[in-house]
Amino acid sequence: MDDPRRTAADLGTDHCRRPERETVAHPTNQPVNNQAAPSIDGGGPRPSRGAASKLLRAGVLAAALLAACGRPARERASGDTKPPSPSGLVASNGRAVATDGQWVRPTGDYAGTRFSGLDQINASNVRGLRLAWTFSTGVLRGQEAAPLYVDGTIYVVTPFPNLLYAIGLDGTLKWTYRPQPMTAAQGVACCDVVNRGVVYDAGRLFYNTLDAQTVAVDAATGREVWRARVGDINIGETVTMAPLVVRGKVIVGNSGGEMGVRGWLTALDEATGKVAWRAYATGPDADVLIGPGFHPFYPQDRGRDLGVKTWPGDAWKIGGGTAWGFLTYDPELNLLFAGVANPGPWNAEARPGDNKWTAGVFARNPDDGQAAWYYQYNPHDLWDYDGINENVVVDLTLGGRARKTLLHPDRNGYLYVMDRTSGEVISATPFVHLNSTLGVDLRTGRPTENQALHPSTGKVVRGICPAAPGAKDWQPSSWSPRTQLLYIPHQNLCMDYEGVEANYIAGTPYVGANVKMFAGPGGYRGLFTAWDPVKRRPAWQLTERFPVWSGALATAGDVVFYGTMDGFFKAVDARTGRLLWQFKTGSGIISQPTTFRGPDGRQYVAVLDGVGGWSGAIVAAGLDARDSSSALGMINAMKDLPQYTTKGGSLYVFALP
Repeated sequence: MDDPRRTAADLGTDHCRRPERETVAHPTNQPVNNQAAPSIDGGGPRPSRGAASKLLRAGVLAAALLAACGRPARERASGDTKPPSPSGLVASNGRAVATDGQWVRPTGDYAGTRFSGLDQINASNVRGLRLAWTFSTGVLRGQEAAPLYVDGTIYVVTPFPNLLYAIGLDGTLKWTYRPQPMTAAQGVACCDVVNRGVVYDAGRLFYNTLDAQTVAVDAATGREVWRARVGDINIGETVTMAPLVVRGKVIVGNSGGEMGVRGWLTALDEATGKVAWRAYATGPDADVLIGPGFHPFYPQDRGRDLGVKTWPGDAWKIGGGTAWGFLTYDPELNLLFAGVANPGPWNAEARPGDNKWTAGVFARNPDDGQAAWYYQYNPHDLWDYDGINENVVVDLTLGGRARKTLLHPDRNGYLYVMDRTSGEVISATPFVHLNSTLGVDLRTGRPTENQALHPSTGKVVRGICPAAPGAKDWQPSSWSPRTQLLYIPHQNLCMDYEGVEANYIAGTPYVGANVKMFAGPGGYRGLFTAWDPVKRRPAWQLTERFPVWSGALATAGDVVFYGTMDGFFKAVDARTGRLLWQFKTGSGIISQPTTFRGPDGRQYVAVLDGVGGWSGAIVAAGLDARDSSSALGMINAMKDLPQYTTKGGSLYVFALP
């Protein structure tokens, strides 16, 4: 069994067999023509259904859920701070919109705004949006990825077995890449066998497989270029995140905090897949890549080897701090912003101290991985709040002063506005009902714990808000430079929590908590909030029956798109929140919608259905609703979901007639 303390030098590149390719169009994925526009209350054509993938035995997955060589890439000068871009893509400090209609990474741009400058579909005509065609992925698990569009081709990656499809704009299949990940990876996946997306750069596609491999694929042919093994499923490591390609580096991070892994962020050479650097989230400064250039804003983050000293004994070696969220980048500062997940185990009594460098955010130089600053959203994380959520790069005028900021809606329930040059917290404002903390001290940057709800082993603490998935989990928000609002898809969940003893065995659940989740105040479980970061309040807010677990997409047409877990794909007015259009899909939506312009000049909108993930495990994994503790307590909050949706896995593409 590999040592979880292994270094980057121990990890090589595995040039595996060339996979088979398919060039025959999928028989069930023919274009749908002349469909009537669905009404505002749903309707419209139903998707085709492919064959279901073979599922794990429900009991096995429930146990896991309870835990929790081609051409070289384009050369770039070392001093070049401009991001790479495909043909015609507009880029300006990583924050420009894709006005040419491409969508090359899940985040849209490097800033993570998920904003499109296209306005052919707008608030006045979106009601006429029609289904163009559907494509069945043939995988009926949680679909969390964002469809890409580059030069006439849509690219979609599925959950395990992580198939990569290239699809023409008429719905025909161009090729299929099959990475054939190890089946055993499914047994150590915390929260469904999901994948959050593929990234395009310089003629290649880059993505991660569940069994902790990163692959590079030729975008034109589907031919594998290189494959690199970055982690080890035998110790509980998987990879579910979408990589980010920056300055010739493919940046990836691991999952497995509920398995007691040691978190890391790794950069691979874009041309070869060789490891360029690896930054751990725990351990001595040399492992974390903390050096002379590290200047955190708050005193508690200054000191030598805090990644060891803030842990008891050697607990940092199995302390979590994984990096499975979305990464953002500011080319002007040449800083990469990477959230860090929860410490392990959940039972905080097993790990006294601040448990650095978990549950926070690092700013790093992507060239060498060296840390510039760090901020910890949740010191000594009590509730699995992590710090993994996206950090959106936005320039704001605050108090008459121009500030380079990050917008971060954290699982702890606060919307952080931070100075991205230093890590200073400018403001931290609740965006959902919360009682687990009493506020954030801007002088120290630390949240004030609510001692009345402090957990302990053997004691059930009731009514903690937000619950472990937080006020918002991984599902990404979107920023509109037109409205100056951040659109946040999130949840309204609370929980009862009991700490229990946790014992570490490599590759098995390492949690130490019994959790039972339920709807928060008001009885609804989902919210979609348009947040004004300057006024520090909602501009408007919508409620939903279930948690809003899809990403958000904002456009220059002043339309915002998102999906619901009961299978509605919605378009709302970006300025008022008024529902403009909705379409009923075959399964719940937990993916990331995207938009693009085809060679025919038409604007398209694409989204995957396929309920699953942590929130949809009751459907995707067929879990028993009578076990309220299943899926780390999420089942108790989602018992009625099977009444509203079923398994799925299809791509939907929409356009105006």
